[in-house]
Amino acid sequence: MKSTRTTELLAASVLGLTLAGAGLAGPAAAADDPGTGNGIDVSVNITPTTTPGQLSMTVADNNGVSLQENGSDAAARQFTGTLPTVTVTDTRSPEEIPQGEYWAVVGQASQFVATGDPAKTIGPEYLGWKPRLLSDSSTGAVSAGEPVSSVVSDGTGAPEVGLKGQELLVSTANSADEIGTSKVNADLALRTSPDVAAGEYHSTLTLSLFNQS
Repeated sequence: MKSTRTTELLAASVLGLTLAGAGLAGPAAAADDPGTGNGIDVSVNITPTTTPGQLSMTVADNNGVSLQENGSDAAARQFTGTLPTVTVTDTRSPEEIPQGEYWAVVGQASQFVATGDPAKTIGPEYLGWKPRLLSDSSTGAVSAGEPVSSVVSDGTGAPEVGLKGQELLVSTANSADEIGTSKVNADLALRTSPDVAAGEYHSTLTLSLFNQS
């Protein structure tokens, strides 16, 4: 309330000066006098408005991923699908990227839970992925994350750890070349034991963009 009153008082003071000047004969007569005077140039340099760059992530519109049985054998039941395209956009200038900073998109799957029977679950360690870079990688500043396998080995030699905080896309530390747009998706594979309980299971795969140094 104090600041508002001060503003009102200042406005009234300015208005009072203007009204007082209008009622004086002397200044009016001076305005009609074409006599010589000293002109003062008033200038201002208004620079363009600039908006700081941003680092952001979006996921392509989707209705979820429905894994379908594909590649099952005597050693495992396997269900595969494709992650929707993930886009990272970096509009920062080189000067806005702190020394040694880099970013990474990390994936974390929750436990698969059977619909109508929460006692039946499949852990996130049974879901693996193989990230695939879809954008130009000629500079090498941005790369797809390393593939990981289910704890039920897929025979590729990928780490058998599942999706428990794995990198999907990662940038090179302190690189101006990463500025722009990078796209990635991934092949998903859920591999379970052959005797996994039947049912419709659901999990949430959370993707997070981290800025690190």
